[in-house]
Amino acid sequence: MPLEFEELQGDLFSSPDPTDALAHCVSEDLHMGKGIAVPFKELFGQVDHLRSQRCGPGQVAYLTVPDTDPPRRIFYMITKRRYYDKPTRVDFTSSLRDLRRLCEELGVTTLAIPRIGSGLDRLPKAWVDRQIRDVFEGWDGRIRMYYLE
Repeated sequence: MPLEFEELQGDLFSSPDPTDALAHCVSEDLHMGKGIAVPFKELFGQVDHLRSQRCGPGQVAYLTVPDTDPPRRIFYMITKRRYYDKPTRVDFTSSLRDLRRLCEELGVTTLAIPRIGSGLDRLPKAWVDRQIRDVFEGWDGRIRMYYLE
């Protein structure tokens, strides 16, 4: 089965299946003080555990929510050093590659994401969509990108 990628209007936190993995972009300092990072921090917490993974730009930290079957994964794509920086295209693409690697390693086949990279981070949406499709080409899974507007 080839990659399924679709955009859906709706709330990321109430729309996906409760076992879908979630992913979003954050800074290495894990500040998470604006945008969709705020509800991720409020809902899933464990910032110290994320910090203990010592991930830098281009890498992905993650949490496991054990009270679902299968356990739900929450991925934190590190795309920049500090919360006030903007990601480089190289770091953004590297974090997507690491996300795919982790999905394959952990057996994740369904991923729900916000409009990553193109909101507060200001990367061009068309470029971001192309990177997602290119990096996940051939991945046997589904990515749903949620937006509110």
